[in-house]
Amino acid sequence: MLLHTIRSLAVLVIMSGPVAVAQVNLTAETASPGGATHLSSLHLTDIAGTLGIANIQLADGQTLTNSIQNVAEGKTDIAATPYILPFLMSRGVGPYGSMGAERGAELAGNLRAINPFTLGIFFLSAYESKNLGGWDDLKGRTIYNGPPRGGALANARSMIQIVAGLKDGADYDGIQVNWGQGTPLITSGEPDAFVIPLVFRGMNLSTMVGAGKMISWSMPKAAFESVAMQRYMGTPGNAPVSMPLVNVQGLMGPNWRVVSEDDIFRGFAMIGGNVVHKDMDDALVYRLVTAYVKALDDLQAKAPYAASVNFDVPMQGMCGDNPVKYHRAAARAWREAGFELDDCAVADD
Repeated sequence: MLLHTIRSLAVLVIMSGPVAVAQVNLTAETASPGGATHLSSLHLTDIAGTLGIANIQLADGQTLTNSIQNVAEGKTDIAATPYILPFLMSRGVGPYGSMGAERGAELAGNLRAINPFTLGIFFLSAYESKNLGGWDDLKGRTIYNGPPRGGALANARSMIQIVAGLKDGADYDGIQVNWGQGTPLITSGEPDAFVIPLVFRGMNLSTMVGAGKMISWSMPKAAFESVAMQRYMGTPGNAPVSMPLVNVQGLMGPNWRVVSEDDIFRGFAMIGGNVVHKDMDDALVYRLVTAYVKALDDLQAKAPYAASVNFDVPMQGMCGDNPVKYHRAAARAWREAGFELDDCAVADD
């Protein structure tokens, strides 16, 4: 089994010193380039390789719904995830409905967090040439709302249903493609609008606006404050977002207009992190996370959006209904670096 091999290699690392460290080979899965999910995984890969901790074979453009199942089953070593996915897995619902609650809970219990990030913020956008009227003008439209399955799709569908009262397939035509095909789909002009998690000043935004002027709509205040939306934003992997409209407009640039009924931008964030199997060797996890945390300044300098996606907030989204806890060795690394982690966020095993 892959995890047994990792533990054995880790023992060799401890016994043989620095020369043997690079013999540890790990696999990792992440989303497509252009966002915090990919950047975090790529940075971990670079740091681990540069310092001789491990050789990480990183596969990007993956469907994270499958990726975390691979980690839970011991087929992959590291995967990125929004925390909504382990929550759904633990209950055997949504994309994990076929495995049932018992098997889902067992697999979700194998996952351990090592580092955090914000995957993106959900809001409505379209090319100005589409003449879309905003949230009240989505009925009968074609909307790109994420990959074929997973947390992002569930979030986008729920947001549209709560805000606009519309269901995918019945009231509008949802388009789903994998993340790597998302930006080309948008720039092709096929969808009338899109609701997906975006990071401000991400690389994909520059590509999108290069094909024409854009307009985005903040979530209406009444919808944002509604009981249904507040309850939804409180589920694992989600968090409410409100910030000055002028700040968002400044980040998006002159060719991307942001609209709100007042001077506040509202949306909700999709939050998560990288996870490993609970049985990954403590010494290996500790070295990986210690190196990653020490290089946070370098990570935050790698992209314009990097300082705003909470790479350095290990408690975000933890505890409560989130079934994922930190690997004990990862928690040790964060705490030794001066970061606070509540006991409820740390696994005992």
